[in-house]
Amino acid sequence: MLSYNKRKTALSMSLIHLFFIAVSLAFIIPLWAVISISISSEVDITKYGFRLIPKVLDFSSYKYIFESPATILNAYKVTIIVSVVALVLYLLISSMTAYALSRSSFKYRKGITFYLFFTMLFSGGLVPYYILMNQYLHLRNTYWALILPLLGNVWYIFIMRTNFSQIPDAIVESAKMDGAGEFKIFYQIILPLSKPVLATVGLLQLLANWNAWYQAMLFVDNSELYPLQYLLQTILRNAQELSRGFENSMITFTASQPLPTESMRMAMAVIATGPMLLVFPFFQKFFVKGLTVGAIKG
Repeated sequence: MLSYNKRKTALSMSLIHLFFIAVSLAFIIPLWAVISISISSEVDITKYGFRLIPKVLDFSSYKYIFESPATILNAYKVTIIVSVVALVLYLLISSMTAYALSRSSFKYRKGITFYLFFTMLFSGGLVPYYILMNQYLHLRNTYWALILPLLGNVWYIFIMRTNFSQIPDAIVESAKMDGAGEFKIFYQIILPLSKPVLATVGLLQLLANWNAWYQAMLFVDNSELYPLQYLLQTILRNAQELSRGFENSMITFTASQPLPTESMRMAMAVIATGPMLLVFPFFQKFFVKGLTVGAIKG
């Protein structure tokens, strides 16, 4: 009987391991395919289709993208500045808002919660948004035109509010009895106890900031302020115009060598996602714990 139970347990563990191996491959294979296609020649892609192992290594797509390295590096700089500044400001503003809404003693919390939730369902529209940023705030071609729109994510405020509300009131009350004010309680007690949710929200918001390009399309004409995602789109658009016979392009190529538009798409994905793949491991231990925030209440 004991031997049967051991075999049953071993079989169950083997099935579990096989399941997670299959799930891991489902995530790894697409990433591997993107890298493989990015170093494949346009001729091989046209002739053989997408392959996990390129027939011939060809880095021409990266050559076209990095033809002007200073432009790419400047785009990285703009993206890093916008992403980091927007993340710090967002965590500061959203965490303070969430803490206020989590306090039962705050009498306006229901009205403010409804107001914030209403903005998730309805927006003012693109035209008022454009007029506000350009004609009233005069933020066109500035870093703030890229940063301010990234500070309006309400969903994470509700997630942090749920986390803050799970912190026992006795901790806050005891701090008040010792003479601590609301700001001291928030910065020295609430935030240290909420590292998992702050790291989780920070990682997700950082990913959103890194991939943002829409604001640049609306409010930026100066190429020195192009973030990475928008610059890559511009390069790809120019390459597509070249392939259709247009002459107004930033990229030069020889007629004997086809322009690598397909491999260039994948190369852009590698360039854009690479830094985030390096950042994720530093958030992983908080991210796993933060995913359960709000799952159990009471």
